[in-house]
Formats: sequence, structure tokens, C-alpha cells
Amino acid sequence: MRYKKLILIMLILVPFIVGVVLGYTIGSPLKESSDKVDHVYEEEMHQPPAVIQQAGYKDSIVDQISYQRRNAITEAVAKASPTVVGINVTEVREYRDPWGQMFGNDPFFRHFFGDRTFKQEVKGLGSGFIISADGYILTNDHVAGNAKEITITMTNGEKYKAELVGTDALIDIALLKIDGKNLPYIKLGNSDDVIIGEWVIAMGNPFGLFEIADKPTVTVGVVSAVGLNLRPEQGRFYRGMIQTDAAINSGNSGGPLLNALGEAIGVNSVIFTPNQGSVGVGFAIPINKVKNIIDELKAKGKIERNFYTGLEIQSVDGRIARYFGLEKAEGVIVSDVRRSSPAEKSGFKVGDIIVEVNGEKIINENNITSIITDLKVGDVLKIKIYREKQFLNLKLKLEGAKS
Repeated sequence: MRYKKLILIMLILVPFIVGVVLGYTIGSPLKESSDKVDHVYEEEMHQPPAVIQQAGYKDSIVDQISYQRRNAITEAVAKASPTVVGINVTEVREYRDPWGQMFGNDPFFRHFFGDRTFKQEVKGLGSGFIISADGYILTNDHVAGNAKEITITMTNGEKYKAELVGTDALIDIALLKIDGKNLPYIKLGNSDDVIIGEWVIAMGNPFGLFEIADKPTVTVGVVSAVGLNLRPEQGRFYRGMIQTDAAINSGNSGGPLLNALGEAIGVNSVIFTPNQGSVGVGFAIPINKVKNIIDELKAKGKIERNFYTGLEIQSVDGRIARYFGLEKAEGVIVSDVRRSSPAEKSGFKVGDIIVEVNGEKIINENNITSIITDLKVGDVLKIKIYREKQFLNLKLKLEGAKS
């Protein structure tokens, strides 16, 4: 009887003991694994995405969270932010009071009241971005082109007096210079390969907010259109512009428009604000157009545009179109070709009808004038003409005007 009780107790205790041992053995690795995950989580929260990726944690929960927050846009902003600057300018403007405007040319009025004009210092602000380690800065001509004094504010709070190196009012670009070494600078991208719909970032100093935190404001959108030709404004010709829906407001002028790689593909310039606020339509000057003039601005301080072609033209009207058998009254007709001029050297003849310049269709005189106005001496035009019922292609090199 005693043996039977002992056997019964053993049958009960053995499975219990085995279960406890197995449970401890299996549970310990799980606990250890859990502790490791917690440790990895704490460690990863303080690592940049690149380190996480190199560490081989791609399948971890932390990696997924990190990549949701840190992406190409945030990396581009972090890269470009130190290169963006706030610009404060002081310029002197000349004003004439209403009476002076009415009677300014009247000798009697001028004798008794003098020249009713006065000068006043006007302060303004805008944005810019550093393009070289030695301190060259790009901005708009309408921001700093007429400035008497220019102050640059960096993201670290440092302020510099800037020199106006050169300016081109026609395309609205100014080049500034500050004394600095090993400065952060932005890489200039390629605006010719911009894709409609790709993400872009506008950075700058809207409404002077840069002055509050010494940091540029960031807005994000997409490229809405490229190659847009806007109406001339105050003698400036905005051609081939990049349109974006990234919000651009007053003060953003001169700041960079970035692609997702953090490269500058444009200079923010024009804001469409019918209601005095952003409506999702902003424009930037393509960076390739800017790159073409930087060296000349450094060397001469301006762009030499005093060129001539030797052509005299007039718009094609209905009568001319019918005479030459044209379907539409479009293009311009050559009415004169000066001797020994670039036009004569290129093979132009009186009666040629210009229908295309540099791949752009010509409608009338205003159209072709707009195309060539922002070109410079030495540029070569590819011109398509209609002559004797056939189309020909000519090249015309712009030469400096003879004094």
C-alpha cells in the first residue's frame, strides 16, 4: 500500500518538475530576446537613417518608424538649410511729390518752388543662398540690385556685410559676396531635366520670419509646369520659368527651389497673388539660365546685351500671309538686311519669314523681341525661316553693337 502511494506521488511530481524546467529553459531566451529588442529600440532612436541601414536593422519596427519620419525631403532640407540666408537691404529711392509731377517742367514753378524731388532710404528684405565656400550668394535683382547696403544673416545667427558683385535686371538675378571661408554651400542642379510632378522644396525668408529664429522657412510641393514665359514686369523678362505649388510668399524671393536631392534647380522669383496671399502658383528662374551668367557677373559686374543682328522685321499680317501662301498670319518678315551685319553673314535675305527661333514658334514682333532680349553678345540663335515655299534653318551669332 505504501509503495502504491509513493508511485502515485512520483507520477504527479515528475510531470510538474519537467514542466517547470522546460518552461524556464524556453522562457529565458524569449525574455533575453525581448530585452535585446528593447535595447536595440533605445539605441536606434538616436541613430540617423544611414547608420540604421548600415547596421542591418531594416526589418526592425524602429527602422520602419524612422523611415516614415525621415525621407528624401527631410534629408534635402537638412542639407540645404545652412546655405540659405536672410537678406536685409537699404536702398535710396527718389520721389517727386504730386505738385512736382504736375509742374516739374514749368520754369516758373521751378523758380519759386525748386526741384520738388527728394530721396528717401527704404529698407527691404528677401532671401538668398550660398553657392561657394568662399561666400558667393545668389538672389534676385529686385531684392538687392539697387541696394546701398546689404546685410546677410546666416542660420547660425552670424551677420555679414555683403558686396553687390553684379546684377542682371533683365532676368532678375543678382550676385553678392561676403568674406568667409569654408562656408556651407548648395549644389546647383540641372534645371533641364526637371520632371513635371516631382517633389520640390521652396526655402527662404517669408515675411521676415528668418529674423525671428535664424532659420529658413520650408514649404513643399511639386513642379506644376516648366518652360513658362510670363509677361514682362518692370523691364524684367521671365522666360522658361518653373512653376510650383510649393507656397512662395513675400520675402521668399531669391531663395532656392530644391529638388529631392537637395540641389538648387531654380531661384524663387515671382508670386501670383491676386488676393495678396499665396494661391499655390509660384515661379522660379531655371538654375541653368543662372549658371550661364555667373562667370560674366563675376568678371564684369553685368551682362553685355548691347548686341545687334542687322535685321529689320515686321509682323506678318493677313495681306502678307496671303501673298506668300501662308495658312496663318504668324511670324515676322525680314524687311531689310544691313551690309556686313551678323544677319548678312548668316545668309538672311529680304522677304524671309522667320517662323521659329531656338525651337520657339514666332507669332509676331513682340514675341521675337521677348525671346532675344535676355540673350547676350556671343549667343547663337537657331532660326527657322520660310523662303520660296520651303523651310530653311539658319544660325545667327549675336555681335556687339558698333559705336
